Amino acid sequence: MIFRDRKDAAHRLAGALAQYRGQRPLVLAIPRGAVPMARIIADELDGEMDVVLVRKLRAPGNPEFALGAVDETGWTYLADYAERVAGSRQYIEAEKTAQLKVMRERRASYTPVRPPLDPAGRIVIVVDDGLATGSTMIAALHALRARHPQKLVCAVPVAPPDTLAKVSPYADEVVCLHAPEMFYAVGQFYQSFPQVSDDEVIAILATD
Repeated sequence: MIFRDRKDAAHRLAGALAQYRGQRPLVLAIPRGAVPMARIIADELDGEMDVVLVRKLRAPGNPEFALGAVDETGWTYLADYAERVAGSRQYIEAEKTAQLKVMRERRASYTPVRPPLDPAGRIVIVVDDGLATGSTMIAALHALRARHPQKLVCAVPVAPPDTLAKVSPYADEVVCLHAPEMFYAVGQFYQSFPQVSDDEVIAILATD
């Protein structure tokens, strides 16, 4: 299964989530790539959208490879290989500090005039444009679970089966359109997969 772009993936995901239409779900995007998708899904399901801020902890010398992830509260998920790949606990702590700083700056620019929407008692759908290691999704789901949603759904277009198995204990439901065994990177399943800018995120959030 190949998606034309994030818009195509979002419309297909919205179809798979149609049971939540009319229940005013809260659709939360993991920035930045998932933000345009969450806007489409929220509109099709008659819900609201916002962002959930989590950041990947980057491996030394390989920023695309995740050692784990951290949420806005500082809670950290670490993969079982994290310390071995990082080389030291000090590296992980420094990377965590750096990513918390990025999240504070993003929160200030993304939603400067309002607090994050409250997930308590609501159906919450967490969207990403795909999962590789699943670290950021796990951190997002963990952060949201602590805020007592009625139901917590993970929704992605594509992810490898082993990652879905890691993520599923953190969600009440996982919706994934394509789970290929041969998986190298999320971008391989999109014909067009450009970076999403902070300016695009800010403009989308301003329309809600």
